[in-house]
Amino acid sequence: MENIIFIGMPTSGKSTIGVVVAKRLGFQFIDTDLLIQEQEGKLLCELIAEKGTDGFLAIENQVNRDVDATNAVIAPGGSVIYCREAMEHFKEIGTVVYLKMSYETLMSRIRDPQKRGVVLAEGQTMHMLYDERVQLFEQYAEVIFDEDQFEWEEMPDRVLEALEDL
Repeated sequence: MENIIFIGMPTSGKSTIGVVVAKRLGFQFIDTDLLIQEQEGKLLCELIAEKGTDGFLAIENQVNRDVDATNAVIAPGGSVIYCREAMEHFKEIGTVVYLKMSYETLMSRIRDPQKRGVVLAEGQTMHMLYDERVQLFEQYAEVIFDEDQFEWEEMPDRVLEALEDL
């Protein structure tokens, strides 16, 4: 297994589960939202406000498309699934794992979508965004891991078990 790429909605555990999985495998952990912030020198919410959705997605696509890693767990932002080049790159360099959760779970975890840097189109609700993204996550994923079936503490072990079966 070269790399593992976790995709999913904000608060799905891409970073939290990703760090634990990386430690257990002896892999590097890469949070591409942090790479974007480092490259641009701004917070995600500032970039979205300044550049708009399309401008932010262009930056997100470039940063994720340019990730050069081996033996890494990579956690891109949830909107990466709108970035065709980035997603094609991820499928070439690793296994894409979708951390799926229900809309109800999402809403129980997320507090302020704007502060988290969630990319919402004008007039779009979180429910509309969720429905739109779920289809794309499922399209790109090689492994779908349904978080609502497990306790939070079990998830890294369960994800590793699912990856062993590949």
